[in-house]
Order: sequence, then structure tokens, then C-alpha cells
Amino acid sequence: MKLSIIIPVFNEINCIEIFTNNLKNVFINENVEYIFINDGSNDGSEKWLESYIKKQPEENNKFVNLTKNTGKGNALHEGLKICTGDHILFQDSDLELDTKDSLEMYQILKKDNSIKCVFGSRYLAGKLKSNKNYFNEFVGKINSLFFNILFFQSLSDVHCGVKIISREVIKKINLTIKDYGFEIDLASQMAKNNFDIFEYGVSYYARSFKEGKKITWIDGIKTYYYLFKTRFVDNELSIQVSILFSIAYMMYIGSHFSMGAGKLLMILITFIIGLFIGLKRKAASSSLIYLFCYVGSLFSKGNGKIYTVVLGFIIGIYLSKKISALIGKTTKNKFIHFFV
Repeated sequence: MKLSIIIPVFNEINCIEIFTNNLKNVFINENVEYIFINDGSNDGSEKWLESYIKKQPEENNKFVNLTKNTGKGNALHEGLKICTGDHILFQDSDLELDTKDSLEMYQILKKDNSIKCVFGSRYLAGKLKSNKNYFNEFVGKINSLFFNILFFQSLSDVHCGVKIISREVIKKINLTIKDYGFEIDLASQMAKNNFDIFEYGVSYYARSFKEGKKITWIDGIKTYYYLFKTRFVDNELSIQVSILFSIAYMMYIGSHFSMGAGKLLMILITFIIGLFIGLKRKAASSSLIYLFCYVGSLFSKGNGKIYTVVLGFIIGIYLSKKISALIGKTTKNKFIHFFV
């Protein structure tokens, strides 16, 4: 079994030698392919990497030199183009993460073939941690919470810079984001394709900006853009149709309750509900939800109507889930699966 370690490097001259020695010592007994990607460094990292690679007689060292800084995601994409391992480890080179944890994560995959992906987590208990910016930690946890809500997951740390994935998974997902949003793109693709994501607690020694930390508040804002993009935009056409259809009928239902500001609030709430229904149910099966909401509205008047509509909504959700599962097992017709 062979492991490819893809290592993006941008202006890490103060720690790249220590990191590289640590990494090689930790994985000394493993069949490893090391892929260093210089992402437009201008502090001497490029020259150090070139010199280091020339001194290594092994064929398991590869070096890609990007003349411009295009972002971590693009560097990782370049590494994916040339890696040959059965598993791929994405490893930051800034010494914030302990390479010993990376080896432990790899050994988990080697022991259990059913596990295809392990994400490192800086927030799970059991490892050493030194954090110099609690605001960044707070934002990171909020971002992970939003990701979990949007993708129905339970990750504690979507942004951690160490992740290991089998080649089998990489072949089945479609990664498109090539900057800081790579972490979101990877996790969202895993979730959309129903791959289980396992997490492993890792040590974390946070750097300050003076020490070379590069993530800023702008990257934090971009996260929410990428969360929206990967969840609501980067979907197959059938999902897009379902989202629009579900939003329309749920907002129509919401418009029939309350008046004035209360009505606007109800429309907003049903808009959000429609978004999530559209993500989980195709247009035809979600029509059952609207149908039962309508039927429920016929059995009461005034304020009591909302209770029968909610009951119809619950029944519709249950039946649409059962029908979708049944059709998924009984037919592979693409036209039917577009709507159900």
C-alpha cells in the first residue's frame, strides 16, 4: 500500500526544514511518495526545496514549482494531478500540526478498509493544544456548525489542515475550488456523495501572524460564500429544480398565515424550510408534502388551521421519504430519478 503526501508550501522558510525532517522521520517505515508544491514563495522556500530535492536520491520525492501564489487549494489540485498513492494525505507544512498524528490517521485506514476518509480535528479531546487566537477558534467552530446544518453532518473541525482520503474516493468526487475554500469543497463533496467522514483528534500549536500565520478575517468571510456555493449552487440540475419548486410552494403556504410583519416572517421561515426540503427531496416526491399540507388546511379554520397543516407536513415528509427510498431500490430509470 502506497501513500502520497501532498504538501503545499508558501513562505515557510523558517520552518520547512524542521517540518520536512519531522515528516520523513515519522513515515520512515512506510511506502510514501512526498509531493512538495511551492505556491509562489518569495522568502527562499523555493530555493530550499529545489536544493533539498536534488540531494535526495529516492524517486519518491516530487516537486512542483508554481511561480505565482494561487492559493492552497490550487496547490493541492496540482499535487493530485501527479500523485500515485492508494491514499492521499493533505499535510500543512507550517508546524501547527504534529506529523505523528498524520501517521496515526494513516494507520487507521490501513487497519480498516471500510474507512475511506479521516479528517484531523483540532477540537477533539485527547491531544496537546496551544491556541493563541481564540477568536479564530470561535469562528472555526461556527463555520463547522453551519457546515453541519447545511450538509447534515456532525464534524467538529471542517478547516483542519490534515486530511487523508483513499484514491477510490478522490476518483468519485468532483473538486473545483482552488483557494482557501478547498477544505469546504472537499468536505461537501464527501457529504453529497454519502461517504462517511471520520475525525481524529490532533495536536495543535497555533502560530501568531508575526510567526507566519496567513489566514485572515477575509478568508473567514469567503467561507460563507463557499458554504452557500457548494450547498445551493454546485448541484445537479434535478436538485436545482427541486430547490426552486420546494421554495415556491413552501412560500405560498407561508403567505396564507398571519398578516403584516408576521406574514413576512412566516414567508421567510417557509423559504428556509423549502430550501432544505429541496436538498433532500426531488420535485415529485416533495409534491406529496405540499399535497398533504393542502389537505390539512381543509380540515380547520382560523388559527387552528396551522396545526392541521403542520400535521399534513409531517405526514408528507414521512411518505415522501418512504416513496423515494422504494423507487431508489426498484428502478434505475434516469428520468424517474430526476423527479423522485
